[in-house]
Amino acid sequence: MNTIIVAAMLALGCAAAQAQAQAQPEPRLYLTTEAAAPHSMLEGKRVVGIGADTVREIMVRAHIAHTIELLPWKRAYTAALERQDTCVFSTTRTPEREALFKWVGPIGEADWVLMARADRKLRLNSLDDARRYRIGTYNGDARDLYLRARGFDVDPAPNDLLNPRKLMANRIDLWAASIRRGSATIDRMGYAGKIVPVLVFNNIRVYLACNQAVPDELTGRMGVALESMERDGSLQRILHRYDDYGVPAKR
Repeated sequence: MNTIIVAAMLALGCAAAQAQAQAQPEPRLYLTTEAAAPHSMLEGKRVVGIGADTVREIMVRAHIAHTIELLPWKRAYTAALERQDTCVFSTTRTPEREALFKWVGPIGEADWVLMARADRKLRLNSLDDARRYRIGTYNGDARDLYLRARGFDVDPAPNDLLNPRKLMANRIDLWAASIRRGSATIDRMGYAGKIVPVLVFNNIRVYLACNQAVPDELTGRMGVALESMERDGSLQRILHRYDDYGVPAKR
């Protein structure tokens, strides 16, 4: 009889624990990114752009509640390191960062390009040719860390949009930019014909980087959702949604 009672109590305990686990709601993920049009930007109160639309669609397909917030890059990145419910995008996956996050992606790619004033007519055949120049970077981002680690003379800015201004004012010789192929970013900023690419020094893929505490089950669902977007062409449609972003309308 005692054995039967103990078994019954264990069964009831297991059932209660299982019910409690099932009732436990999934975390609402806090997704952070930076202002970097056309990848992420505010439209009214909504964060939109190539990266933001991609990540939002991933969350919708994976049935994950979420909030997206636009922050300065360092705050966005630090939040994903420190908050257990947070993922940051679009994040370059480097060996130094590999163990810090759970990675979903890639969700996009870009070229790292050294930009210069057109009137200086600089010619670079390799990254080493840039060692004699002062390079403007975005403080704390992957390009900044990459060049610092290799001993280049960098001049970091708290906002990447300051670098083209610094370039035009001759405060730096080069600007280490991250640009999607075919992008009209420079033209949109009003520097068409004034700032030109002089060297592509890396091609990178970017990811959604999640805090290590985000459950594997959630990141797994994100990966499945992303694969479905690749298969049905959604990723390309999102990419082309912004082809004409910033291009003045014809009159």
